[in-house]
Amino acid sequence: MAVFTGAGVAIVTPFHADESINYDKLDELIDYHCENGTDSIIICGTTGESATMTEEEHMECVKFAIERTKGRIPVIAGTGSNCTKTAVEMSREAAEHGADGLLLVTPYYNKATQAGLIAHYTAVAKEAKAPIIMYNVASRTGCNIEPATIAELVKNVENIVGVKEASGNISQVAKIMALTDGNIELYSGNDDQIVPLLSLGAKGVISVLSNVAPKETHDICEKFFAGDVAESAKLQLKALPLCEKLFCEVNPIPVKKAMKLMGMDCGPLRMPLTELTPEHTKELARAMEDFGIKLV
Repeated sequence: MAVFTGAGVAIVTPFHADESINYDKLDELIDYHCENGTDSIIICGTTGESATMTEEEHMECVKFAIERTKGRIPVIAGTGSNCTKTAVEMSREAAEHGADGLLLVTPYYNKATQAGLIAHYTAVAKEAKAPIIMYNVASRTGCNIEPATIAELVKNVENIVGVKEASGNISQVAKIMALTDGNIELYSGNDDQIVPLLSLGAKGVISVLSNVAPKETHDICEKFFAGDVAESAKLQLKALPLCEKLFCEVNPIPVKKAMKLMGMDCGPLRMPLTELTPEHTKELARAMEDFGIKLV
């Protein structure tokens, strides 16, 4: 059984004005997603600004999300690091807290060879007793997991079960599915490519769009799985302009602004991220209204 199927939200981390984590708001967001069709919560990922969290904050946030979700939908903890030792420690702790799965980004900045990636993921999997989804996003990390490497890990390491593919390279995704004979839990890491990846056998999406349109993102997947591919594709295409504006500046700058425009203020961004420019804010608001999202 897959860790989840459908639309998982790469949930934002709300902050107070002093940039401490706003757990009351996070509690509201968790309820919002559980009540509006989101199929899984991915906590402390890129969209959650994990890069500027201390390890203590990171684990407290993971623990809180697991406790507050109360098993209503799966919780996947982002526990990746460019230090294997740190990734092992955080992954082990998140699994002990009861995470349904772990999302591990490739080591960034120091990068790794393909042999290094195999060693890294195998070391984490050996210590963390939870299903592991690798996260391939070379545009941020400078490190691509080759399809053959993904296939080797999924075939040979029992609790490495899948990959969040954000390369944007459909040919690479197809090769992953071919080399694994489809025996992998594949998730789109790009909201504008949900349907194309579902057509290749993906289980769903780990989504930024779900923060502001949880039901609609869920419906793209649900319609596809129900056999209504035409309606699924129609929803996907309708979402494209909004998806574009949600990435007009580096994620999660636009999505946090979008949530504020909806009346779901999640506080400031932690530097070096800065506020969305006024011009981009106007374009984002227009795309949200065109999509049917009510602004306040």
